[in-house]
Amino acid sequence: MQYKERSSYNLIGLMSGTSLDGLDICYANFQFTENKWSYNVLHTETVTYPEVLLNQLKNAMNLSGLDLFLLDKQVGDFYGKSINQFIEKNQLDKSTIDAIASHGQTIFHQPEKGLTVQIGCGESIAVTTGIKTINDFRKKDVLYGGQGAPLVPIGDLLLFSKNADAFLNIGGFANFSKLQVDGSVLAHDICPANILINYFTRQLGLEYDKDGEIASKGSIDQELLNQLNELDLYYQKQPQSLGWEWIEKEMLPLLLRSTCSIEDKIATVTEHAAIQISNRLNASSSKSVFITGGGAKNHFLVNQIKTYFQGDVIIPPITIIDFKEALIFAFLGVLFLENHPNCVPSVTGASKAVVGGVLHQP
Repeated sequence: MQYKERSSYNLIGLMSGTSLDGLDICYANFQFTENKWSYNVLHTETVTYPEVLLNQLKNAMNLSGLDLFLLDKQVGDFYGKSINQFIEKNQLDKSTIDAIASHGQTIFHQPEKGLTVQIGCGESIAVTTGIKTINDFRKKDVLYGGQGAPLVPIGDLLLFSKNADAFLNIGGFANFSKLQVDGSVLAHDICPANILINYFTRQLGLEYDKDGEIASKGSIDQELLNQLNELDLYYQKQPQSLGWEWIEKEMLPLLLRSTCSIEDKIATVTEHAAIQISNRLNASSSKSVFITGGGAKNHFLVNQIKTYFQGDVIIPPITIIDFKEALIFAFLGVLFLENHPNCVPSVTGASKAVVGGVLHQP
């Protein structure tokens, strides 16, 4: 499918991951010249969730239908107001912004049942900001038999392919994509990462393990580590995507039965993530990996990956570490406006490449 004649777009991308560490906002320009896409990050910001809203999001899976719809509206209002403040702070002209592309907050992800739910009302964002908004990027892929995830690999392929031959984002989950010699993309979630580490750091009154300091001082429980590494997931055929439901069913029982300290559990789940990430990179014959996401700042985790991975580890500038996913969701919005497929069916498992997303006019 060919791209349209238009060569330049300005979009705001929004990303909020499963670790709930804030709303990432990325305003970027995208240009299509000489048969390739390029980007320029113009402004970025991470907005912390208000405590009341954060607590509601943490409990969202247990809400009634009515309360979940009310939360959807609240999150959309929060996104819209945050964007307005971002625009005012950076003195942007709304008329030059082509669209907002929002990932939303994943609450349920059960693609085997044809279900994936990201809240953050697109209509509310559009009305609050006065800018057309695209959201709900995953659902159409799921309806065509895909996992609805990961979606970031299309950005790796079209925006970042010159940087490395494999890409790793360490957020709530670690997800991986690898550019193949035939031009296709291999990609999937690997294992839980920050979502599980943060689950235990919060029991110590901390939102996350800064620089991996807790993990570096803890002792690895070898028996628990072996049990985690032997989970069936790691022997299944890809593609796959992961959600909290799987952790709750398969991992938490093992972790909660363990009598080791919270600090040792943090060390063990961090080591587990490093091993599983490195195993997957090595199995894919990757020669280099480009690491982004909050986990790229976890020095202990990155050092353990360097220990086990046989290739080169590349850590990009901090803006890309923090905002690559928000940047790529903005790019998914560009592809939507181009009416060009913005998922990779060889990655998600869908029966066809689709233009995912729903457009909301202000």
